Amino acid sequence: MGGAFDGSVWRTAGDPLYQGAWEGPLKGLTVAVKDVFAIKGYRIGAGNPTFLDGARPEPRTAPAVGDLLRAGASLRGIARTDEFAYSIAGDNVHYGTPPNPAAPWALPGGSSSGPATAVSLGHADIGLATDTAGSVRVPASYQGLWGLRTTHDFVPRQGLLPLAQSFDTVAWLTRDGDTLRRVADWCLSYDGSESTESVYGPSAEDLPWRFLVPREALAVVEPETRAAFERMLTLLAAADEPPEVDSVAIGDLDDYAVPFRAVQGAEAWRNNGDWLREHPGAVGPAVAERFRVASQVTADQEKAARAAVKKIAQSLADIVDLGVLLMPTAPGPAPSRTAEPADVDATRLASLRMTTPAAVAGLPSVSVPLLTVATPDGPAPVGVCLVSPAGTDLALVRLAQRLAATVTRTV
Repeated sequence: MGGAFDGSVWRTAGDPLYQGAWEGPLKGLTVAVKDVFAIKGYRIGAGNPTFLDGARPEPRTAPAVGDLLRAGASLRGIARTDEFAYSIAGDNVHYGTPPNPAAPWALPGGSSSGPATAVSLGHADIGLATDTAGSVRVPASYQGLWGLRTTHDFVPRQGLLPLAQSFDTVAWLTRDGDTLRRVADWCLSYDGSESTESVYGPSAEDLPWRFLVPREALAVVEPETRAAFERMLTLLAAADEPPEVDSVAIGDLDDYAVPFRAVQGAEAWRNNGDWLREHPGAVGPAVAERFRVASQVTADQEKAARAAVKKIAQSLADIVDLGVLLMPTAPGPAPSRTAEPADVDATRLASLRMTTPAAVAGLPSVSVPLLTVATPDGPAPVGVCLVSPAGTDLALVRLAQRLAATVTRTV
């Protein structure tokens, strides 16, 4: 594994834990699977030891895992997650906080903290994860990785422990764009997935070389992050083939975040409330507080939130039909590992305001490691996020690669 077994990163690991097909387009690559996916013969732990103790071995492997194995990738191990995937900080009171190799003083980001760190350390080539409200995009941003949230329901969610089904989405993390493209090409193709319909329809055509920068998102990022992002836009403008870049209004970010939290909370409580009542004190205080708030969402509040979600989702879908959204993935670099819990929670809420629009609309979104921001402890990465129309996942990855290559050539 290239180092001692780290229990904050891995629940279990092998060399490999599960051998993939001997031939295939992902031959030789290894996968870290977030501990919310079913793997035949293993239990789902969901980042909680009490839940793991009561779980039964899974009778079959989730299609999202099987797709990678059939392509020749091997399963390196089951990686840690924030409890019940209900966090984006990357800490876990039971197993510890995985390291962030890109910024050793900082949190790794979650809830796909284990797969992200495994990929960042080089212990796995692919992180198979989920993104409900930013659980892949935030750790990708914090650790300088590529992270793709796929169009909602494109990759099958059978065998995935749900948090909030209206928004839960299969996602992948890699160290480079070429690997991410290989994974997406296979898993979203006719020949790749067990049950995914091909998205080659809308993804066959390249997305236009045109970006829309949401003014509301840029207004809430930290000053250093905004300056780095604007330097990147200057580099793009100086490229041999500069893209068209315009600003756009997408509406108050709270108009997305508030109804999102209500629907997410209602579904999270329906999925986990009975277990939580039966196991008082089993989850850490931060996640327990989130579930406490979730338990108080009334039926009328959920109904109103769902109506709001439907309306704003259509509005955002109309906007991305005009151009791909381009913005920093998160307000700034990862918080310090020694930050006060209240400060970490404030960063979480600020980040969710930026990540929930794509989640509300079920749109594909990719975080690309293109920014570096100074912090008191040293330089740290911040991702740049692209959001495109539903079903254009493969075209979005190609566009992100073009963007990264253009920025790199122009530096």
